[in-house]
Amino acid sequence: MTNTRAYGYTDTLEAEHYDRALRADISDGLSRTPKSTAPTWFYDARGSELFEEITQLPEYPLWRAELGLLQLHSRDIATRTGARSLVELGSGSSTKTKLIIEALGPTGLHYVPVDVSADALHQAGAQLVRDYPGIHLHALRTDFTAPLVLPELPEAGPRLVAFLGSTLGNFRRPARGPFLRGLRDILRPQDFLLIGADLVKDEQEMIAAYDDAQGVTAEFDKHLLYVLNRELDADFDPDAFEHVAVWNATESHIEMRLRSRAEQLVKIRELDLAVQFERGEEWITERSAKFTTEGLREEMAGAGLRTEQLWADSEAGFALMLATAG
Repeated sequence: MTNTRAYGYTDTLEAEHYDRALRADISDGLSRTPKSTAPTWFYDARGSELFEEITQLPEYPLWRAELGLLQLHSRDIATRTGARSLVELGSGSSTKTKLIIEALGPTGLHYVPVDVSADALHQAGAQLVRDYPGIHLHALRTDFTAPLVLPELPEAGPRLVAFLGSTLGNFRRPARGPFLRGLRDILRPQDFLLIGADLVKDEQEMIAAYDDAQGVTAEFDKHLLYVLNRELDADFDPDAFEHVAVWNATESHIEMRLRSRAEQLVKIRELDLAVQFERGEEWITERSAKFTTEGLREEMAGAGLRTEQLWADSEAGFALMLATAG
């Protein structure tokens, strides 16, 4: 029998991309007031393991809510889009994507997982071509926050671009508009965009999702310090910081913060930087925006995207939105 599996790989990132971006973000972010850095640096192998643990916590319904919506509506998504190419931004392990792949029909489907982690792409890609021998998979390692250039895909049939996990919430409001307009620009008239978004809920419920009783999220937050010690030859003492989660109602997002337990001076030798922390000073390590369905529709419309369908789990507070270029 002919082996119909296909696996391609494109890497658009320079070898120094991660190191250069890390240095720039930490140097800038820890020199400003308030201190603030991107959540990207959590996700080495251990950080990814901790995040997987977080998704299974009873206080963190986001992952399960999105999975439930995909289980209910993936066939409807397939029928509405008729997609024969699936592009997934921030694909990671591609776990939930299998529901969409199976609904679209994997034989002959072109799947393009997009991520900054080569290891995640190769591991997930190898598993997918084993599970679906008829799929055509072309992994793309790139920074999808920059203008996105896709590998050459067949012109026949619509494409579905998926951006799941409420990763959109990691963008602050001023950055979301340009990012969404960039996605709109890669859509052809017959193409669709599928976005997952976490919705505004009770304040204490939202805070608990980022400050669980078992302390897994706290360990995840403090893991950043171990990453910086290793990558930048810093001397952060994780015990000198505590994890806190705060609801910022003005910006409509949860902030994860590391609070300094005492006045301290931290040296980051690779940056030739000494960072002063006052007692009680807080460093924002992640912002996660929460949406209303009306607000999400407005942001999409402002980026030139037309909402075709919105599915919401009102109990868990999560939504999936299917859109086209307006």
